Amino acid sequence: MSDVSRLRIGIIGTGAIGGFYGLLLARAGYDVHFLSRSEYPAVLERGLQLNSSVYGTLHLQPVQLYRQAEDMPPCDWLLVGAKTTANAELAPLIAQVAAPDAKVVLMQNGLAVEDALRSLLPDNLHLLGGLCYICVHRSAPGVIEHQALGAINLAYHSGPADQPQRLGITEEGAGLFRAAGLDSAAMADLNQARWQKLVWNIPYNGLSVLLDANTRQLMGNPVSRSLIYDIMLEVVQTGRTLGYGMPAHYAEKLLSATDRMPDYLPSMYHDFAQGRVAELQAIYAEPLAAADAAGCDMPKVRVLYQALCFIQARQGV
Repeated sequence: MSDVSRLRIGIIGTGAIGGFYGLLLARAGYDVHFLSRSEYPAVLERGLQLNSSVYGTLHLQPVQLYRQAEDMPPCDWLLVGAKTTANAELAPLIAQVAAPDAKVVLMQNGLAVEDALRSLLPDNLHLLGGLCYICVHRSAPGVIEHQALGAINLAYHSGPADQPQRLGITEEGAGLFRAAGLDSAAMADLNQARWQKLVWNIPYNGLSVLLDANTRQLMGNPVSRSLIYDIMLEVVQTGRTLGYGMPAHYAEKLLSATDRMPDYLPSMYHDFAQGRVAELQAIYAEPLAAADAAGCDMPKVRVLYQALCFIQARQGV
């Protein structure tokens, strides 16, 4: 792993995800720099606060904070915690902040998010996917509520490295998070990892909005629980048809894991509640397009997507 004292990490989007991982990396001794445009005044004044069921209350102050990307120093690793809906806008900022040979990690949900961003970035940058398994949200500017979990797995998407170098870069990135006390693993196949994560994200994100319910309410009702299971099976089967491995009884394992979680409102619920553009393209449209191309049918996923599109349009977002 690179020398902590020399490695510079940039956080693009200091929300719940970027703030959580950036704060823990900074506490581990890394030189972490945060880009926060909308919440800059509050974070500059009060710093970042993490209220965690795992780590307790943590406070980072002062924060190496920037409102403009051009004011940031060149960073060796860039962790993108903003939503996928902002990627086109963020691409020039990423290129501006990236040091030569920088590694860019998209800590985002959904499918094909790296594909959409790749053409907007310089060829010399390494692009990786970051799969975050965490229950976290932002309760106020600079205030992060962490309910459970926190693991992040990485996989290489594209860039100038050859195969052995790609594995080394991915392992280096996982090592950064492990040094901060987090579970992290290097994954060989990014698309497989993203399909596996969709098995949870597709039902719970959308149904939390459609039924105005948290995970415990969704799991406690036999009708909604059965619907979650059916949706999961559609995603599992499509992933397998596309050639991506799925663990045996994967849907059942995810249901059991969710039973053990605290009450949680997924990120899409907060997006709809606050009138923000939701990640419908990455979490629903892209998987449905991949299913169509493979001759697979995901009827319940499609209905869920259509309902969410209606609600988004009605909000005028």
